[in-house]
Amino acid sequence: MFVLRNVGKLIFGSSNQETLIELPQGQLYLVRPLSPKGYSELIFKDSSARIRRTAQDFQYQLVVQRVYEEGEAELLAEEEGEDAEADADILAAERDEKTFLLDESLHFRVESREGSEKVLAWRDLSGDAGDVYEFVCDNSATEEQVEQFKLVARQCQYERKYRKPHTTAADDDFDQFEFHEQPIPQASPLHSPTLTRSPESSDSMFSGKNVANTGAKREKTLVTLDATPTKKERGTGPPKVAEHPEAREVLAAETAELHFFDFPSGAFVLQDPAVTATVTETGNWQYWLQVGSADKDWLGISVVADINPVFNFEFLSFIFNQFTEDGSAYSWLLRFKDQAGLERFQEGLLQALWEQLNEMKWSKIKDKERDYVADAFNDLTMEENDNYDDAEEEQEEEEEVEDDRAQSEHYDSDEEEDDVEYEPKDGEVNKSIAVGYKHDRSFVVRGSKIGVFKHTPNNHLEFSTNISKVETPGGELFSPKKVMLHNEDRNLILQKDSDPNSLYRMDLEYGKVVDEWKVHEDIPVVTFAPENKFAQMTHEPTFLGISHNALYRIDPRLSGSKLVDAQLKQYASKNDFSAVATTEKGYIAVASNKGDVRLFDRLGINAKTHIPALGEAIIGLDVSADGRWVLATCRTYLLLVDSLQKSGKNEGKLGFEKSFAANDKPQPRRLALTPEHVAQFHHETGKGVSFTPAKFNAGEGTQESSIITATGPYIIEWSLKKVLDGKKAPYLIKRYTDDVKADDFKFGSDKNVIVALPHEVNMVDRARLKRPTRESFMGDFGELGGAGGGRREEGRIGTRQSGRYKLGRDDVVKSAY
Repeated sequence: MFVLRNVGKLIFGSSNQETLIELPQGQLYLVRPLSPKGYSELIFKDSSARIRRTAQDFQYQLVVQRVYEEGEAELLAEEEGEDAEADADILAAERDEKTFLLDESLHFRVESREGSEKVLAWRDLSGDAGDVYEFVCDNSATEEQVEQFKLVARQCQYERKYRKPHTTAADDDFDQFEFHEQPIPQASPLHSPTLTRSPESSDSMFSGKNVANTGAKREKTLVTLDATPTKKERGTGPPKVAEHPEAREVLAAETAELHFFDFPSGAFVLQDPAVTATVTETGNWQYWLQVGSADKDWLGISVVADINPVFNFEFLSFIFNQFTEDGSAYSWLLRFKDQAGLERFQEGLLQALWEQLNEMKWSKIKDKERDYVADAFNDLTMEENDNYDDAEEEQEEEEEVEDDRAQSEHYDSDEEEDDVEYEPKDGEVNKSIAVGYKHDRSFVVRGSKIGVFKHTPNNHLEFSTNISKVETPGGELFSPKKVMLHNEDRNLILQKDSDPNSLYRMDLEYGKVVDEWKVHEDIPVVTFAPENKFAQMTHEPTFLGISHNALYRIDPRLSGSKLVDAQLKQYASKNDFSAVATTEKGYIAVASNKGDVRLFDRLGINAKTHIPALGEAIIGLDVSADGRWVLATCRTYLLLVDSLQKSGKNEGKLGFEKSFAANDKPQPRRLALTPEHVAQFHHETGKGVSFTPAKFNAGEGTQESSIITATGPYIIEWSLKKVLDGKKAPYLIKRYTDDVKADDFKFGSDKNVIVALPHEVNMVDRARLKRPTRESFMGDFGELGGAGGGRREEGRIGTRQSGRYKLGRDDVVKSAY
């Protein structure tokens, strides 16, 4: 197997305290077969086992660490009480981690039991005779993974005993660390239900054989997931092969292993040990990926953005999605023989994808831009940022958290009457949110109406008022295309879709439009942004605007046209600008429908840095307050770019301030759902991924730690720390019954997210977002009789003070009855 052949290279590195190998999920027990203290004690119900180096040469530790669910760590800390604060570090270590020096005296051994259960066991050297620790592996762990763990343990024991590298040993030198004792006692006589899980680490990606539909996890509240029906039953095997178009030119052809993602087991299963993966050009800007062997034609798909390509050089793999005509989605993995083969295939695949998106030949772009594109599609770890500590990942959890699940029943002030399914008959839906910075208010646009919601101290939304008519000073009713809070949140700047050359100012105290601003007769407004990231908290009158080929300042104090001619940067060619964002200092980022981003330190000059396009149009843009991180939203992925220069004469400067050197380039990170999760998403919704504009959490003096976006009925939150640490699937999700129309963080917090559904507005606690598993993708609607089931809770469905308030007759969704 791959992992065994490369164990020396991949497992034994050079840095201290590094993890050599890990089994990511299991339970730790202390078993006392002969002790009156009790037969078995469950130490960690959810934990990981790893082997890691110590600071001393040839010394290694076996470490079992508790794995927390979101919010669980803080809940335990609260239960321990304030008296524990002085010894917090010691208590945390004892509570969360068990560490053992990996010595032969442990008699470390491995056993496989009936039902595919795999157990690691070692002596409790501080306990009574016969006492053993047992790590019961989750059933998603493969035989190969456990054997690899056992091999590394032997190598570490050899190095400790003989004080020399294990590579100097003969094969039979490791036999001395094979301990044959009595069978390992059962950790617990209790049987627990099974939970099918998606893989959450790269270690679980490969399986050399079909995996049973199991995955034991000892937890009282779990139920068998496969009993829950889905919209459409998925076939257990790969789909029928499509007819291949005729090839004009071969861009790449490499030999690889082919693996198929098996939904029931949550693992990639080997289908064919030797296939040829071929990328060809089949027409004008049309490309095809074909995979087959001498015995079988496996698949053929068009090379488009929706295949969601991910390259992982650690495992020499390429993962991608396939969508079929019947609406099904599948995930495949190709594993190559060596890095050279993967690099050649990547070059051909990225050429095809880039040319298809840009309709331009790959050969016409510079080498450094090609490298940038390749880096963005690699599943590689960025540099760790020490400023993002683990505390940022903890979740706050109140003693009583009111359910914020979206409700389908219409709010009715008369609770004596039966509530019924209701949807406003005005034909409109909520479409955008403007979150207040200066005051705790949010404004939700729905057609020609705007609802005003107050943020309560207990982090709920309270309906405040309804601006029922948005109309020009001349009395023309219109639906705002875009809105922006301005002048200490006293004004709302509006744009009318049919008049791109004008903007309107609504005075929120009076709830009416009081000014129309003609920006320029010949230069339209594609979109606009504040003069700096927190300008809406001040009296700053000016703000920025872009057209498809110009960037400029708008000053409402000017007579006539409001565009400031002296601060206009206009390009001769059409750059097709689409989004703009600013930093706290007023640095400017401008993105385009071509997919590139320009960074400016001020208006009226050329960009200091040009970030190349990956191909997809950019539909949203945000920048961290300090300018370090640029966040661009495309339809199927987010692009996180580090603008800090790490070397050269401009080391320490941002790309906004100084240009990158010719041999340097900004560091990109492409944030996308994993191909397995894309397939699960498509299976649940019947739709492809389409992200809403992503945003950082924002607040004066607050460091960005999270990114929020949505696609279809899912809210998705990325942890910035986990992204920078290179974690697999570093995001949490929450599913609703309806598609999410708009979303943003509450100002000054990364714990609360404001969500607009078609006919509802919620403030959701981040602790309600879950890790992306099959269960969380399906949703937990069954708990309360279904989010669309119309169930009452203690006689009430929602109030003006609740986080799940359903807009009613006299509120923002007011319509003709």
